[in-house]
Amino acid sequence: MGEQQSRSGRIRGTGRRRKPPEPGGRPKALTAAAWTAAAVVLLGGTGLGFVYAQLDGNLKGVDINTQLGGDRPDDVDNGSLDILVLGSDSRSGDNAKYGDDEGAARSDTAMVMHVYEGRKKASVVSIPRDTLIDRPACASDSGGGTVQGAGHQMFNTAYEVGGPACAVKTVEKMSGIRMDHYVEVDFTGFKKLVDELGGVEITTRQAIDDDKSRLHLRPGTHTLDGEESLGLVRTRKSVGDGSDLGRIQLQQAFVKALVNQVKDVGVLTSPKKLLGLADSATKAVTTDSDLASVKELMGFANGLKGIGPGDMRMMTLPVRYDPADPNRVLPLQRQSQRVWEALRQDKPVPASATKGSAGDKGDAGRVVRSR
Repeated sequence: MGEQQSRSGRIRGTGRRRKPPEPGGRPKALTAAAWTAAAVVLLGGTGLGFVYAQLDGNLKGVDINTQLGGDRPDDVDNGSLDILVLGSDSRSGDNAKYGDDEGAARSDTAMVMHVYEGRKKASVVSIPRDTLIDRPACASDSGGGTVQGAGHQMFNTAYEVGGPACAVKTVEKMSGIRMDHYVEVDFTGFKKLVDELGGVEITTRQAIDDDKSRLHLRPGTHTLDGEESLGLVRTRKSVGDGSDLGRIQLQQAFVKALVNQVKDVGVLTSPKKLLGLADSATKAVTTDSDLASVKELMGFANGLKGIGPGDMRMMTLPVRYDPADPNRVLPLQRQSQRVWEALRQDKPVPASATKGSAGDKGDAGRVVRSR
């Protein structure tokens, strides 16, 4: 009965699909926030249990399971784990200085992280926000009613019209893969988390001079603070061909640098630093409701801690530029399905699946490197 219920309507918090997460673990990418939040649980036996209520109060959860119901891919039990990670580009509140508030947030960054059985390796597929897709019908994020499905829509409009549940539904329709979890990080929370980490070290092979993202770096090694890190993952005009695909390559390089930084920070040797990180991390993220407690976040996070930068293969969904609009991209259908099929079967993505994709062209990814 438990398995049947899982297959019909859960993203998975306590884990009926695949293997239950080992206590502790983190997806690295932007979800390093989840790991730092979860680590505080390890201090529970030292008299710091009172912080649980504070951190639980920071977390924001979205009941995606209820919103999506049973209209989802099968819950395949092959030992793997799939997480949709979004970076929100809301311009409201503290984020207003990054652009005009147009009344709705969009998914500025989208990654599907597939953790293989055994929790030792992962593949991360970036979905360009400008990808033209068939968006399914979704419940309106403004409350009440349904937003009809539509063809030839930008991927990030799914979040704009239907919020997290519509973003998950769209990815599941594209991939045929059921998402186990959802993690969203916003601009302001991302900055504060990086600052709590003490910055992230990168090396630039050429100057980056981008007025729009407010980032100006000379060639060389830099420790980026939160504001500069945000500038880097938003930079597009001054690297590569100036497209969103070039920006994705920068984001992927930064993710690996962030992973290295998290691994280097001795959070367990400094309760004060750990609590600062946990407070920032839990304020930075919105998760599916099954993860929206420190206890569940710890169980999700700690079991993946063995995955390092060298254990992650990062790629961009195979795409080509739209002949009708060079600012949009179209999925290479056959190759994209080979990517998703490999992940559905918990297998490595063959190199030939991404060969020739516009996402793999250009030199933006070589501008930045981590240690």
